[in-house]
Amino acid sequence: MNTLLIICLILIIVLVIVLSIYFYYNLHHDRNLKNKIFSFGFNEKQIGLSNGTILHYGEGPQNGEPLLLIHGQGVDWKSYAKVLPELSKHFHIYAVDCHGHGKSSKNPKSYTAERMGTDFVWFVENVIGKPAYISGHSSGGLLTVWIAANSPKNVKGMMLEDPPLFSTEKGRSEKTYAWVDSFRLIHQFHRQNEETDYLIYYLKNSYWKEKFGKLWDAIIRQATTFRKKNPTGIFRVFYLPPSLHKIWESASNNDYDKYFGESFYDFSWFDNFEQADALAKIQCPSILIYAKNSKWEPYDENGILLGAMSEDDANLAHQILSQNKLVTIDSGHGVHDEKPKEFIEITKSILDQ
Repeated sequence: MNTLLIICLILIIVLVIVLSIYFYYNLHHDRNLKNKIFSFGFNEKQIGLSNGTILHYGEGPQNGEPLLLIHGQGVDWKSYAKVLPELSKHFHIYAVDCHGHGKSSKNPKSYTAERMGTDFVWFVENVIGKPAYISGHSSGGLLTVWIAANSPKNVKGMMLEDPPLFSTEKGRSEKTYAWVDSFRLIHQFHRQNEETDYLIYYLKNSYWKEKFGKLWDAIIRQATTFRKKNPTGIFRVFYLPPSLHKIWESASNNDYDKYFGESFYDFSWFDNFEQADALAKIQCPSILIYAKNSKWEPYDENGILLGAMSEDDANLAHQILSQNKLVTIDSGHGVHDEKPKEFIEITKSILDQ
């Protein structure tokens, strides 16, 4: 066997190994990460409230002040996996599955800021047992605002991670990506009888369908095949990076009750919750993280707001909050997942405010 042939064989083997690692990472990038959470002293627990609600949560070791983490839509408490190990060295962490998510109760009647917030206040008082710092991502940030405004004695400080402040209000929400590619589709799905799997319905009607073209058609075919074998699994494509999987992962997640998204479509989630009024009531120290992604324009060609909120929204919220620090970071919506080191440092800084 000549030298050139040997070199070619070695290169082929190396390429196969590299591609295998890449494909495996695309399919299982978060599996080991989420499993490792428990090696850092975290335990999963559940608590039942007198109103029948079950709250499922992860609790870390007692290494500091209590920090309640409230995730955004479509995921669960383990979505904080990248930051939990380091944050748990500085805080006593409680990360809760929101109503309609993960292993917490799924009752559409409880999908309002007021009812969820009331349950979370109970959680602080009866499970944590003393005032806590609260960090909320996306809709979890809106919920954090409700809690801080309505139960100030239980909140030592808060951090709002790219919450959709003001952009979720009626008259504004209809021109946002979240409405066009999530809330509206969920509403339409619940009112048709042809497709029973929301993942497939979502892919066929997504905002991204025209933008990805033939690639999106291939994704739909693969999702259809996947669902026949895995009716409850999270759909991923082995040759696409995790950043693209995020587009449809909440649609693929059967532990996320889609009626939670419906409550943002009909605005029932905001019953008795005026965002500006709530912000004005908050007196505790706060940090507002505004994710301004340099890879995207703020609006698409049709005037659809692609981020959670606009820069004007962030500045307005900053002006209303009495003790706020506004942090603008170059990141996508999930700062704790995309920029974990920065998120950890920002979170730790709330102890100094």
